[in-house]
Amino acid sequence: MLRRHAKHLAYIGLMIVIALCISGCRKTKAGLVEGKVNVVTSFYPLYDFTKKIGGDYVNVINLVPAGVEPHDWSPKSRDIKNMTGAQVFVYQGAGFEGWVKDFLGSLSKQSTVDVVEASKGVNFIYTDEKKEEFDPHAWLSPLNARQMANNIKTALVKADPAHKDVYEQNYQNYASQLTELDGRYTTALAQTSKKEIAVSHHAFAYLCKDYGLTQMSIMGLSPDAEPTSQDLKKINAFIKDHQLKYIFFEELVSDKLAKTLAKDANVNTLVLNPLEGLTEAQLEAGEDYISIMDKNLKNLVMSLQ
Repeated sequence: MLRRHAKHLAYIGLMIVIALCISGCRKTKAGLVEGKVNVVTSFYPLYDFTKKIGGDYVNVINLVPAGVEPHDWSPKSRDIKNMTGAQVFVYQGAGFEGWVKDFLGSLSKQSTVDVVEASKGVNFIYTDEKKEEFDPHAWLSPLNARQMANNIKTALVKADPAHKDVYEQNYQNYASQLTELDGRYTTALAQTSKKEIAVSHHAFAYLCKDYGLTQMSIMGLSPDAEPTSQDLKKINAFIKDHQLKYIFFEELVSDKLAKTLAKDANVNTLVLNPLEGLTEAQLEAGEDYISIMDKNLKNLVMSLQ
């Protein structure tokens, strides 16, 4: 009996060790693999575009972990190792990744990584009168997303010309989906009675430009910027003047300020996702750029009635 009991305890212990190993493996960040094109992307939309176009021939590593807001994120030693060892590194540009300039400056002349600025070719919205700084949130326009996906496709073809036809076909399929997404936005938002939105984060200028909307934000281009009392007065007046029923917030930063302002203005809150990253739950549910953009559209239509 004692021997059997000891065996039973040993078996349970072994199962616990295995379970812990599996759990640990799930939390381990992805690494470079042999036999595929290794692509490192700076944040979620670029990761999703690359996965859709690269398919089975590409190993994509997203630098910013699920649930983490990327504006103030910076790479660690493992991330730098992945970036320097990959065949392709894709970043947004337009000042979105504050750490990229230093990283690119640190690359040796012998480096073979192909650096891709995904937003190249996009018509940027300027944020200053001197036209020296841009709003980087270009991916929130499906048409801009299509241009960015094309830049990624070009890089994959360059890195792996043997599978050019696959990348071209995958891009065409995805570009068609983005065009259809743009059509859904155009049709639905053309029919709304209101055209103004109140948001926590000034991230939706490209979306507003494409579909004839106007945004007023609590914070600036960075979601953790501190609004002044004058900023709060302005958005409160904007809500009253346009008889808005909702303030939009996002899931990766605290919604405390948005909810406080909503309570003061006697309005409700809704999610408008800037798609800078997804939560673990969203990834596990199979959400992606297009599905989240469709949810954004549903909430926009609800708020603009």
